[in-house]
This record gives sequence, C-alpha cells and structure tokens, in this order.
Amino acid sequence: MATVSVTTATAISASQPLAMNDLAHAVGADTAWVVQLVEVGIVQVTTAEAPPERWQFSSTDLQCALEARRLERDFGVGLDAAALILDLQHEVRRLKAVLQAHGVR
Repeated sequence: MATVSVTTATAISASQPLAMNDLAHAVGADTAWVVQLVEVGIVQVTTAEAPPERWQFSSTDLQCALEARRLERDFGVGLDAAALILDLQHEVRRLKAVLQAHGVR
C-alpha cells in the first residue's frame, strides 16, 4: 500500500499577508504568544488599529517569529531577550553590509 503525504502552502505577500492564526500555526504556538511577539516588538502589525484576531503579518514577520521560537526552544530565552538578540543580529548584518559596500573586510 502506498503512503500519500499532503502538503499545503500559503503564499505570503503584500497583497496576501498572513493572518494571526496562520502565523501562530506556522510556528507551533498559540495566538497569545503572537500577541506577546507584537508587544515586545519582534513582529510588526500592519493593521495596528484592528483587534488582534484581524492582525496581518508579512513574510519577514514569519521569519522573525520562527527565529524567536527557535531561541526560546534551543536556548530557553524569554521573548524580551529574543527581541534583543534579533535586534543585535539585524544590526550586525546591517553593519557588515555597510563595511562590505565600502570595501572593508
């Protein structure tokens, strides 16, 4: 007997942002955890005036949420620490790009 695997994919774009429930599901968390991500600034809400159940997120937000989840799981850090780590990683990448653009290695 053959085994069949079904995989689904969701396109994330400016015209098709990710809903809060979908973001929570993608990272294996609940929606309360996503609310915490917004509160500490790890992800940005494109519809800030809307109630949380109507929030929408970008693919960058998904990447940040996945990284925050990994930091929690692998290193046991809280979301405040994860936000700081992610900010520092972003700044290091930005500074490296500036140095590389100026020909400094």
